Amino acid sequence: MANDRKTLFLKGPISRALITLAVPIILGNLLQTGYQLTDAFWVGRLGASAVAAVSISFPVTFLVIALGSGLALAGATLTAQYMGAGRQDMVNHVAAQTMLMVTISSVILGAIGYIVSPLLLRFLGVAPDVYAGALGFMRVSFIGIIFVFIYAMFQALMRGIGQTKIPLLIVLGTVILNFVLDPLFIFGWGPFEPQGVMGAAIATLCTQALAALIGIIIFLRGRHGIQLSWRGFKPDAPYIKRAFFLGFPGSVELSTRGLGLIIMSFLVANFGTVTIAAYGVGSNILQVITIPAMGLSMAVGTLVGQNIGAGNIERAARITKLAAIYGFVILTLVGAIAYIFADTLASFFIPHDGGVIAEAGRFIRIMCLAWGGIGIQLCLVATFRASGNMLIAMVIALVSQWMIQFPLAYLLSSHTSLHIQGLWWSFPVTHIAVALISICWFARGGWKKTRLTEDAAQSADVAKEMIIEEGIR
Repeated sequence: MANDRKTLFLKGPISRALITLAVPIILGNLLQTGYQLTDAFWVGRLGASAVAAVSISFPVTFLVIALGSGLALAGATLTAQYMGAGRQDMVNHVAAQTMLMVTISSVILGAIGYIVSPLLLRFLGVAPDVYAGALGFMRVSFIGIIFVFIYAMFQALMRGIGQTKIPLLIVLGTVILNFVLDPLFIFGWGPFEPQGVMGAAIATLCTQALAALIGIIIFLRGRHGIQLSWRGFKPDAPYIKRAFFLGFPGSVELSTRGLGLIIMSFLVANFGTVTIAAYGVGSNILQVITIPAMGLSMAVGTLVGQNIGAGNIERAARITKLAAIYGFVILTLVGAIAYIFADTLASFFIPHDGGVIAEAGRFIRIMCLAWGGIGIQLCLVATFRASGNMLIAMVIALVSQWMIQFPLAYLLSSHTSLHIQGLWWSFPVTHIAVALISICWFARGGWKKTRLTEDAAQSADVAKEMIIEEGIR
């Protein structure tokens, strides 16, 4: 089965390979988003202040997670390329070292986030009726970051070798469990004391801890393409150094996006609780509708990484072009549907507040027709990462956030008659501009020249020496 899958990815029809990989990833991401949707559904029953508390907390925790995600990107990229090159020994080694680094990073970042949460909320100027709920939700989320990191790395490594069905099944089970636990902790049903907004974070922490534990057990058993052993967690200094410099631009890129969410939250917060809640509703919907393109981009990352590792550069380029077209068409169609049903979508999250529904519906209608640009951007950036060109993805993120969206959002909302709508209009303009920038960079072709597996002789020798030494002992 593994050989058939590898043959399909490296030699088979591109459309079939994309579908084979993307469909389970999309389903898994849809289910993964079920955590946020479930939280939003139950928390929405508490009112606009509760929704605003979750909305203002999410960007902050996302930023901290993003700071440590560069190592995960480096591990996933190397895993895919080594898999394409037929280096199972290095696949296992990269997986173990990446899990080690990600676990340590998550403990440090989670502790820092927990401590500085009050300062961050005061910096954002959160309203008094939102502050308490946001603080509780944020702190519990930071406690659970270690489980988020571990399971996210498990998914990334499994995706790198083309194994997508196992993570799908795990997410399915944990999301169902989360839907059951949310009302128990939020409203205090049965023997449970009501925790309010913080209860949603507690339920998510429990289910994510379970998912992380299952992922580690699967790796240690080694039945699905990656075999971890306890000796593999012995620190490999040359690899750690290499992974750091490869992943650092990825951390900057993702943290830039995370910081962007915070800056947007800061701008939105100036317009009051209703606007914050509308922004949270619109952001949740944006997250959901981009899932098809995200799944497609993750499939692109795996296929491009494996084909580059195998030396199939032109096939990698064809994969990217076809996926970008698919992403544009799919999200454009989804955007048209969202335009028609904008108010209905908004009312799902907060059914009893007409002001929030009206503003969220306006936000959705303004940005949705440019969603096709997101599909293009995600697929092209996935290729840059998969080829090892994290720097390109970083520059694109910096340009999109700091040179386009923030200045535009500030100017339109503060210095024109658009006011709140100026914030919303910054989204479609940014999506279109970044798609065009990504296309131009991809067309230059510099990403085709990177060969990570050919530069890894020293790291491979170190890994082999470690295995030999342990065997002698």
